[in-house]
Amino acid sequence: MKNRTLITSIKSRTVQLLQTRALYSQTGEDTADLRSLQHASGARSALLASSSSLRAGMMFNSSRSLDFFSFTHPEVASEVLNGSSHSFYNISMAMWNKSCGEPLLDFTAAEKIVIGMMLAIITTVTVIGNMLVVIAVCVVKKLRQPSNYLLVSLAVADLSVAIVVMPFVIVTDLTGGKWLFGEVFCNIFIGMDVMCCTASIMTLCVISVDRYLGITRPLTYPARQNGQLMAKMIFGVWLVSASITLPPFCGWAKNINTAGVCLISQDFSYTIYSTAVAFYIPMIVMLCMYYKIFKAARKSCAKHRFTNFSRRDRLETVASEALRMQGLKPQHTPGVAEECAALSRLLSRERHNISIFKREQKAATTLGVIVGVFGICWLPFFILSTARPFICGVKCSCIPIWLERTLLWFGYANSLMNPFIYAFFNRDLRSTYRDLLRCRYRNINRRLSAVGVHEALKV
Repeated sequence: MKNRTLITSIKSRTVQLLQTRALYSQTGEDTADLRSLQHASGARSALLASSSSLRAGMMFNSSRSLDFFSFTHPEVASEVLNGSSHSFYNISMAMWNKSCGEPLLDFTAAEKIVIGMMLAIITTVTVIGNMLVVIAVCVVKKLRQPSNYLLVSLAVADLSVAIVVMPFVIVTDLTGGKWLFGEVFCNIFIGMDVMCCTASIMTLCVISVDRYLGITRPLTYPARQNGQLMAKMIFGVWLVSASITLPPFCGWAKNINTAGVCLISQDFSYTIYSTAVAFYIPMIVMLCMYYKIFKAARKSCAKHRFTNFSRRDRLETVASEALRMQGLKPQHTPGVAEECAALSRLLSRERHNISIFKREQKAATTLGVIVGVFGICWLPFFILSTARPFICGVKCSCIPIWLERTLLWFGYANSLMNPFIYAFFNRDLRSTYRDLLRCRYRNINRRLSAVGVHEALKV
């Protein structure tokens, strides 16, 4: 009799709570109402003894619990209304599984304005910076060469991240992490995100290989560095990116796209494959290329210092001898001409060696900064992405939303910084950006030298 009365009380009270869920989500009164529900009819002891599910009811102390439950678990609500003895247990476990330990963030109006402005600035600067790279290659005739195709591909990938990915992430972040664009678009969005970010990372990897070959094979590689080879490299980059994007659409791994949640598949095998191909392997390749370029630059530096004194002595000897002979003999004397020719050849060789030395030093410095910034931006996010399925399981994420979103934006920041890294190390490229921003297109082709800009983009 007590249990029947208790169930009747539970049913009536649950109906009231479901009907007023909007009010509870705003005022936080659901905690008090649920406690009163647990004490209904003065039978708390009987309620606790009847089922262990009532202990799970304590998990409802959340301002959003009833709102989430009523929209996503109507079948569990019907169990409550039908008097099922396990109704509270089902509600509790369903809500626990859906929330996955990820309570939505609750921002004030002022916080939303500040966060929205910051993220909008990041997105805008990313768009402008990468558009400058694309426009520079298209407008400046001296930049329309195969060696710059990889840089354009990188800018296009980063520009795609800013245009088709960042706006939806901003909206999701301002709602506290709740996905508002539906289940169908969730899969499309994840595909675009993975495709563009992977293409950016893979292009950085290919650029490092291209720079290494250009430094270590200065005589043979430039001849092969034609448009066809660059097109094959770019096609390979986007093909690898597609190989990571398509599996969730082909049934290998299924993205998590329930109401209010949009998360890439947490399948163990897919997570290992995607993170390895999209980040860990490119990172290892970039580190190896940087080490080899750094080693070559260091070797060249040691050789340059070792031979510097002997070359200087040789130059001084030849110069003094040439001057002495020029003072003793007429200018048409064959000996003087031979000495001057030897001096000219020696100076030319010295200038060539110094040029190679400076190029290797610059390549090592630039690539080192690129690899360092890339690692700082993406490494924390991919470590979290790799560990998440093993910590939380394959059906959800138990990582705090604020941590996930912060590390994700660190990764997106790499797309912002790439175009400015190249400009930082070259004065001519900075001048190109400045002229483009001032709409001085005619001055660019007339003022900049082909070699300076070519090296700016190539290194």
